[in-house]
Order: sequence, then C-alpha cells, then structure tokens
Amino acid sequence: MTDQQTGSPNAREVQYWNSVQTRSWADEHEVIDRLFADLTRVALDHAEPKSGERVIDIGCGSGTTVLGLAARVGPSGYVLGADVSKPSVAKAQERIAAANVHQAEAMVCDVSTHVFPANSFDLAFSRFGVMFFTDPVATFVNIRRALKSDGRLALAVFRTPQENKWATAALAAIRHLLPPITPPGPEEPGQFSWADATRVHRILGNAGFKNISLTPHDPAMRLAGPSGGAAEAANFISHVGAVARATSNASEQQKKEVRAALEAFFKSHEGAQGVVLPGAIWVVTARA
Repeated sequence: MTDQQTGSPNAREVQYWNSVQTRSWADEHEVIDRLFADLTRVALDHAEPKSGERVIDIGCGSGTTVLGLAARVGPSGYVLGADVSKPSVAKAQERIAAANVHQAEAMVCDVSTHVFPANSFDLAFSRFGVMFFTDPVATFVNIRRALKSDGRLALAVFRTPQENKWATAALAAIRHLLPPITPPGPEEPGQFSWADATRVHRILGNAGFKNISLTPHDPAMRLAGPSGGAAEAANFISHVGAVARATSNASEQQKKEVRAALEAFFKSHEGAQGVVLPGAIWVVTARA
C-alpha cells in the first residue's frame, strides 16, 4: 500500500509501529484493554456514536474501539478502523471476524494521506491514535474532508507527562540505566504532544474544525492486579510504552537491569488493588 512507503510524512512512526518493539500492542491487547477500559468508555460516551452512523477509528490498534463503535452504530452503521501497524490491524481483522461483526473492517493505512471518500463519515474517533503525526494540521484537513458537513470529532489524548505517573514515573526510575533520553519537542510527534490545550485548539482550528472542546478525565491506571503485583507491572511496562521505546536498542544485560529496577519501583507502589498509578487525558470534541 502506498501509505506504507517511505514517502509517507510519518515514515519514522510507520517504521516504529511495524517493528519488533511494538509487537506487544497486538500480542498483549487484552492487558492493554484492561488498562484503558475506564477511559475507553468515557471517550466512547463523549463520541456518542448513533445507530446507522459511519465512523472512522483513527489508530484503531487491535480493534477494541472498532468493536465498541460497531456495537453502538449497529448493523445499519459502518466502522472503518485505520492504523499503520500491520500486526495490530491483522489482530483487529481477526477479532472482527471472530465476533461476526459485518458492519466493521480494519485496514492498514496512514490517515494523513489516505484518500477517503469525501463527505461520507459522521464521526472520526480515536483512542490515543493522533499524537504521532508529523503534520497534524494537514492530517486533520484530510480527515475533515472525509466528514460530512455536520460531522463530529472525538479524540482521547494524554495530558502532561507530570500528570501521567503511570507512564513517566517508571521511566524516570530506570533513566540512570540508559543513555540520555531526549524528549520530543513541543511540536514533534510523541505520547504527550497533545497535552497543551492551546496547541490542540490551534491544530484543529487551522484544520477547519469548530466548537472545539477539551474535557479532562483522570483515570486510575491499574498496571497489575494484587496477584501479579510488581512483577506483572514490570513485565507489562517493559514491553509497552515509553520504557519499551527507550530500551529498544538496549543490550540484553541492560534490559535485565531495567526489568529488575522496574520491579523494585513498582514494589513501592503495590496496594490492595494491585499496582495503580495516576493517569490524565483530554477528551477532545469538535465539529467539522
């Protein structure tokens, strides 16, 4: 598919999300689904997909949100899941088929450049699929073109690193074991690139969206249950997210040291509910 060629404006991210390091997003989707369950429900409730509507799911991953949207639009609706990750899309396609859901499909494509039918979707939705675009304004111009004149946008994005201890505190705890890590700049793709409300308004406003609103939500991120505790949390964080990305080129010895340091860190955060740390997101809504 042409979207996957190196000519894509998001070529670096396309390469990363098709690498060995990100395979866990497909292989461990059930663990990720549990972690994101509360905020997924909140995002879907804000999106308000209605029976018979047509929806694009941006960065659909392993298909959980595709299935959630499909249940809400019903058999008379349609959901198109789009993602650059071939393993995640393959998992989504497998799950859609297993659920016998005929009103949904998933495809490998870069929504920044893919030519969607114009004026054909009621809703564009995303759970953490929009923070990695090199040119987000151009991407959302393209997405807006696919929406009907009264189309809606509903996105879940992370707020600041400081508010998302579940993702950043563990990385801080093992930073001394790794070479210096340069965080992305404020205008560069990254997990927290949509944290700044002013930037979000600028991106979507410049792309032609109106009635832009950001609603905060502060989910408790449960990284492991009481039975798995620190070991389960360390295993998960070793394979998914910022730590996994930071250690992608580490030696096996370094990875063992990181794993041990993570378990020690999470040991200090074990409680009656397991390992639970704060999370913080925006639910962004807008009109085409």
